[in-house]
Amino acid sequence: MIHFTTSLRRCWLAACFAASLPLLAQEPSTAADAAAETVASAEAAPAVPTAFPDVLRALGGASLSERSALLDALLAAKHPNTAAVLQAWLEDHLHVRDADGAVFITAETDAGYALTDPATLATSGPEPADGFSKVGSNNSLRKLLRSALASFTLGSPDAEVRLSAVKEMLRAPDESTLNVLRERRAIETDAAVQAAIDAGLAYADLTSDNADTRLAAVNVLSGSLAGETIAKLEALRDPANEPDERVRSAAAVAISSISLKRSLYSGIETLFFGLSLGSVLVLAAIGLAITFGVMGVINMAHGELMMIGAYTAYVVQLLLPNHLTASILISIPAAFLVSGLVGIAIERGVVKHLYGRPLETLLATFGISLILQQLVRSIFSPLNRSVATPEFMSGQWVINDALSLTWNRLYIVLFTLVVFAALQLILRRTSLGLTVRAVSQNRAMARSMGINSDRVDAITFGLGSGIAGVAGVALSQLTNVGPNLGQSYIIDSFMVVVFGGVGNLWGTLIGGMTLGVAGKLLEPAVGAVMAKIAMLVFIILFIQRRKQGLFPQKGRAAEGH
Repeated sequence: MIHFTTSLRRCWLAACFAASLPLLAQEPSTAADAAAETVASAEAAPAVPTAFPDVLRALGGASLSERSALLDALLAAKHPNTAAVLQAWLEDHLHVRDADGAVFITAETDAGYALTDPATLATSGPEPADGFSKVGSNNSLRKLLRSALASFTLGSPDAEVRLSAVKEMLRAPDESTLNVLRERRAIETDAAVQAAIDAGLAYADLTSDNADTRLAAVNVLSGSLAGETIAKLEALRDPANEPDERVRSAAAVAISSISLKRSLYSGIETLFFGLSLGSVLVLAAIGLAITFGVMGVINMAHGELMMIGAYTAYVVQLLLPNHLTASILISIPAAFLVSGLVGIAIERGVVKHLYGRPLETLLATFGISLILQQLVRSIFSPLNRSVATPEFMSGQWVINDALSLTWNRLYIVLFTLVVFAALQLILRRTSLGLTVRAVSQNRAMARSMGINSDRVDAITFGLGSGIAGVAGVALSQLTNVGPNLGQSYIIDSFMVVVFGGVGNLWGTLIGGMTLGVAGKLLEPAVGAVMAKIAMLVFIILFIQRRKQGLFPQKGRAAEGH
């Protein structure tokens, strides 16, 4: 039975093979006919348009698969408005009008779509949105759009634009993208863009099958400071990921070099933050140093005068909401005048009657500080207010991948130096400065020479208060403005004045910068609270050894005030 079944099966296979012989004999001719039909269909298919307006019109009725070819045609057309079209397409702002097939860049309005002609960038009034269809895209097409947009802007004369284009292209690189970047690298002149291209190409080469290529990529990346570079090199130290010993050794050396450089730049960044903190302390203390040094008055309301300056900046910005740069520049003299006048009123109304009684002066000015805080709460409410930062002070100055400096803090450091230089000029080169120094060094002798010490006291108190107001403007760019703003800096201000030397401006500058830098250097190790405690203990021990501070006041000031 089994033998019979096997024989029957063989006969059936033979019959099938014989029946197929005529078909096999005709196969070449059939293949030729098929090829001819393919050529004919290709010739019959519409060619991809090349002119910019024709490509745009074709986009409206094209399928998703056809739009990839049209994207290439857009780039090949090299029209000046291609970038705008690509950006609108990527952001789903490219629509086709159903009535006539015209393609527009659209912006949504209450009445529909505001239209922009891609060929001329001329705008027209809104039309109903239901008459338009979106020129859509999918994930793969959006990837091509991003890469195309980046490569299109790679030839921009602006180095920042080219750098952004390189970073965008390296987000999801493919072979064509890498080839474009290699071509660009040969003609690129900006060092930052060159470094970005080199790093991106090296990242791609780390996955090469050739060990020499991977080794060359590691050597290139050894000069990079980007955080992701260390992560990629760390993976190469594992023998499971990298079989070549040379590459593993080079990766270990590169990681050590990069880590050392990043530590160095981190220290520079910490130093900068310390200088910026020191600048704030100097601005807060410099006015206190004048009043304390000349008049011997412990003004506990000094922090509230800073608060008034910060609120002055807030009010000026409310009056000029669309001119942030002008508002911050106007705020500086406005805060000086407002805080200065408040300071003169405090001196004439209260402090004047308490000279020679430091404890009562301290208690009186402390009461004034509470009154000023409550007055601000009643006018502006207890809530914190924000003062916007103008554009020129926003953002960061990126020096490299491991070091960046914030513009607002950098400007505050420069502003502190300018205020210090201006105050030194006033005290050294004007008659007011001469009388202030005379009263601070020997009040009795100054009076005997005909100097009105009461007038000098009022002007000096006003000058110190005005500088406190200017310090408040600077603080408004670093933190929110609130009723308790001054309380955060009053103790630090007294620490700076005592440490630097009472009444000595150079001592205030050096003392403030020293305390600011030392505090920031201690913070990573012991924390912010312990750093402040350590600085306070240091100043206590220092004053026990050097009672008059870093730079003691010269002259006959030993008589007391």
